[in-house]
Amino acid sequence: MNLLENIRESLRAIQSNLLRTVLTGLIISIGIMSLVGILTAVDSMKSSLTETFSSLGANGFDIRQKGGNNRGSRQGRIEKVYPAITYEQATRYKDLMADKARVSLSAYISGATVVKSITEKSNPNINVVGGDENYLQNQNLELAKGRGFSNYEHELGTNVAIVGDEVASALFKNKEEVIGNYVTFLGRRFKVVGQLAKEGSSMGGSGDRRIIIPLETGRQIPRPGGVMLTYDIKTVIARPEELNYVMGEATGVMRSVRQDPLGQEESFEIRRSDSALETLNEISGYLKAGGFIIGFITLLGASVGLMNIMMVSVNERTREIGVRKALGATAQQIRRQFLIEAIVICILGGLVGILLGILMGNGIAALIGEGSFIVPWIWVIVGLTICVVVGVISGYYPAFRASRLDPIESLRYE
Repeated sequence: MNLLENIRESLRAIQSNLLRTVLTGLIISIGIMSLVGILTAVDSMKSSLTETFSSLGANGFDIRQKGGNNRGSRQGRIEKVYPAITYEQATRYKDLMADKARVSLSAYISGATVVKSITEKSNPNINVVGGDENYLQNQNLELAKGRGFSNYEHELGTNVAIVGDEVASALFKNKEEVIGNYVTFLGRRFKVVGQLAKEGSSMGGSGDRRIIIPLETGRQIPRPGGVMLTYDIKTVIARPEELNYVMGEATGVMRSVRQDPLGQEESFEIRRSDSALETLNEISGYLKAGGFIIGFITLLGASVGLMNIMMVSVNERTREIGVRKALGATAQQIRRQFLIEAIVICILGGLVGILLGILMGNGIAALIGEGSFIVPWIWVIVGLTICVVVGVISGYYPAFRASRLDPIESLRYE
């Protein structure tokens, strides 16, 4: 009996016990479905979040004041706060890096700001940011309506503003009245020339409670207590693969601008825009490991169930085994027949489990967020491989036991 005949005989045996085969395959399907489903959901959500982070500028990096966000002490030690990045230093850096990257400057003007229109007043939760001519582009901010600032408005510091979606909704009941109307905050009256597209919950909603004004305008607004503005710098390059090289060059330029002594650490922070993406990759790795363990435990239970079913099948077909041996079938052929039968059951169940797992994983991702529909070919191959391995492990002992049966005793078996 050759290999092809063994496969045919296995399929005939499966067909003759269809209900048992379906139930056995269902056990395998559930295990594969849990494995592929969890891993597909993680990959789908990761793909969606990766696109989101990439759209936020994964080909750029930020330079900020070092220690500017520290408060109090850490482990009994007071953290050192370095001097703020001045406007002169920021513009000097921008000029030196102009031929290598697109650089934007911004400054946090005010937080918890109350904004008023002619008839309405907002809650004190509006952030005011000053940005230069590259700010909107580098931050990947889109306008729902209106326009950006002109060069004239940037240079002279005109009182114009771009408002977030939530600000526009709070101050103007008629959305058609937003552009061209005036709002008042920080003791000044600003003309609204643009409205940002709604960002929603993906950014915690804070982007929708934002007002952007020209950087020069922000520099003219008096600060409480005479505190100086500190400037943030965002550098974006055209080729993401050169990011590490440009970051190294930017670090040297900024150290020179800030006059940091040789041998001492930088007086500023430089951080990749895709650092959050690296954190996401780390978290998704843990989720995949957890999903794999859960799926493996489920498959372990399925393999035990399959082995039990195959043992029952050997007992039921003892006389058949005796007849085959009496007709000249060798122990190897008997062993191969039952082993192939177990593998075929696992593969059939695995194919159903993979299909259900892909649908389940993408469905979970769609319920949690805007996960893109993906077919994880790597996990499909891994799932089928696991099915074959489970079939070999679960079917080997019953097949070995069947091959060791004595033909005379088997023929006597009732």
